Amino acid sequence: MDLQRTSEPQHQEIEVPTFEHRFVVPASVDDVARFHFATATFRALTLPALILKIHRQDPMAEGSITEFTLWMGPIPIHWKAEHSDVGHRGFTDTQTSGPMKTWVHRHRFESLSDDRTQVLDHIQYEHDSGWRGMRSTLLFSSPALKALFAWRSRVTRREVAALAKLRNLQKWS
Repeated sequence: MDLQRTSEPQHQEIEVPTFEHRFVVPASVDDVARFHFATATFRALTLPALILKIHRQDPMAEGSITEFTLWMGPIPIHWKAEHSDVGHRGFTDTQTSGPMKTWVHRHRFESLSDDRTQVLDHIQYEHDSGWRGMRSTLLFSSPALKALFAWRSRVTRREVAALAKLRNLQKWS
C-alpha cells in the first residue's frame, strides 16, 4: 500500500491510500479487453470463498452500473459502482455506495506486443471512521487485496487463454 497525495475541493492536501497490481497476460490487448468487458467476468474474478449476488449489471459502457452484495462469511457487503473512462485500453469503476469512504479502481490494458498485454489495476481508497471503517479495514486490508488480485491474475490468464483457443478453433471450423 502506498500513500498518494491528492487535493480536496478546498485545495487541502490529504494522503490517500493506493493499491497497485500489475501482471502480464500472454494475449493481445483486444482479447484482454474483450474478457474484461464480458458480463460473466465479474463473477469469474470473485474469490470462490465469497458468495456473490449481482442485483444489477449493465453492459460495460460509460455510466454503466454494477450493484452487488458480497457475502464474506456471515457479513454482507453491499456495493454499487459506476463505470467511466470506458475504452479499448481499460475503464474505471467508482464506488457510489458501499463499504468504503472512497474507492476508485482504474483498470488499464497496455499492449506490450501482438500477443502480450500488461494489466494494471490502480485503486485509490479511503476507509470510513468508526465501526464501518474498522470493518472495511479488516475486509479490504493490503494482504486481502494482494490475495484477491493474485487470484484475479490467475483467472484472467486462464480465461483469456481459453477464449483465444476457442476463437482459433472457430477459425478452423
